[in-house]
Amino acid sequence: MEPSKSKSGLEFVAETLTDSSVTSSVRETGDISDIEAMSKTQRLVEWNVEVLSPLLQQIIASRGGIAAPRDQSLSRKEATIGTGETVLEEFVPIIPLKRFDADELRRRQDASSIDIGEEAKSQLRSYLTNVASMYQDNPFHSFEHASHVTASVKKLLTRIVSVDDGHGLRTSINEVDLGDMAGHSYGITSDPLTQFSVVFSAIIHDMDHPGVPNAQLVKEKTRNAQIYKKSVAEQNSVELAWGMLMGNEYKALRACIYHTEDDLRRFRQLVVNTVMATDIVDKELQALRKSRWETAFADAPTNQNSGISSDDCKATIVIEHLIQASDVSHTMQHWHIYKSWNQKFFMECYGAYKAGRAETDPSLNWYKGELGFFDFYVIPLAKKLDSCGVFGVSSHEYLSYAQNNRDEWARKGEHLVQEYLAKHEEINKQK
Repeated sequence: MEPSKSKSGLEFVAETLTDSSVTSSVRETGDISDIEAMSKTQRLVEWNVEVLSPLLQQIIASRGGIAAPRDQSLSRKEATIGTGETVLEEFVPIIPLKRFDADELRRRQDASSIDIGEEAKSQLRSYLTNVASMYQDNPFHSFEHASHVTASVKKLLTRIVSVDDGHGLRTSINEVDLGDMAGHSYGITSDPLTQFSVVFSAIIHDMDHPGVPNAQLVKEKTRNAQIYKKSVAEQNSVELAWGMLMGNEYKALRACIYHTEDDLRRFRQLVVNTVMATDIVDKELQALRKSRWETAFADAPTNQNSGISSDDCKATIVIEHLIQASDVSHTMQHWHIYKSWNQKFFMECYGAYKAGRAETDPSLNWYKGELGFFDFYVIPLAKKLDSCGVFGVSSHEYLSYAQNNRDEWARKGEHLVQEYLAKHEEINKQK
């Protein structure tokens, strides 16, 4: 059955940027006077600003409206966190999330009444502009891809965050049992810092991506490969994004994100784990995720004497699978979206081959490789989103699109590979 056609992430981005509320927001800053005159990158930056700003409001609301207390201990922690070990060494199997009970959620201030301040908003825009500038000009691993991933993350979070009153991403619902809501999502919905961290990670997860896989970087013995050994691109992205965020010019922005050492540590850990989850090639990490999924979502009850919260275990795993699905969300969207991004990825891989940065011509196995990717990664991943029970109709939609795209690729893929090759040759002739 053909799923109903829905907007892609970037179609949603484009539509959002034409909204009068966004137009007004942009013009009020004085930074951009005319949306129509904005470049694609500027428009994407502005859309990401509008995604993150409400989450900052919700973070501040969750701590009683406290925006910017600064103390020396927090400054010292900022200077040392993440130092002394690689990003991958910071990875933990389970992240302890902050818990809010139903009464706390009911008393929480309406986030829409929170003003994060012009300084913080300006710093957020500046930060995202700099993040965009640190994405290389790759056909696939670009800031456009990061924004596409972010749109998917936002959509999936919206589907599990089903509370209005300023507590979540959605803004329209009549009655909801807050206790049931928090439990249903294993605590993800009740903590806006968790939501912010996952969206933030989506935006920065491919910063400075070189357009070749980690294995090629290791083979070439690049500087980063010698430092990180594995998950090279992912660790580099975290280091770059975090180092920039810790700059003096982003103090007001950081004050909105966290105001205690515990919040800072949780934010850092969530970013590390979420970005590391986008490395789907590392066999050790993938085996660990598979084992934890089977343990957490097995029919047998979790061992309550382990000292590990069952909800924390499930939340960590759900977050990892959410970002993984979003990273390949083009495979779980309408056919024309899948085809467009598949061509971009082919161009990137084939370009690397022509540049001598890949041993094998990717066109030789692209057709069969995509079928295998659907069968052994995309469709099983979509089924996991469905079986974890927190994403509602979106998980059914993602699975349906994935299965339909797999069937369509089986019929048309061989011809499309030839079209991709012709397109690559045409582009090269124009240079």
